[in-house]
Amino acid sequence: MRLILNVLWLVLSGFWLFLSYLAAGVVLCILIVTIPWGIASFRIGLYALWPFGREIVAKPTAGVGSFLGNLVWVVLAGWWLALEHIVTGLVLCVTIIGIPLGIANFKLVPVSLFPLGKEVREIRRGGPFDQTLGR
Repeated sequence: MRLILNVLWLVLSGFWLFLSYLAAGVVLCILIVTIPWGIASFRIGLYALWPFGREIVAKPTAGVGSFLGNLVWVVLAGWWLALEHIVTGLVLCVTIIGIPLGIANFKLVPVSLFPLGKEVREIRRGGPFDQTLGR
């Protein structure tokens, strides 16, 4: 199911969102001082390319620096990336098939606004061999 959702996502919105994050990352890396925001843009852009089966979690080491960096990010690129997620989500919600993809777009709005202090990791699904013995 993840593969089907990811392929639909890639075709309908993921590729274009990825290009937006890529453009923001390139511009931010050109302006030497904003390289950390460019790297964050690339990281979230790769997540936006293929999101199902992965999740975004807060880094336990994130602190005041991430908060202040996120404020700068909102001004530089976050607001228009969040707007793009909202518009794309609304367009996808017009059809029944697009509703799960639209909801996924809405879930990406907070991450597009505040990407610093977050990391992307795979979702581990428990199977019959994942259970711990003796509990």
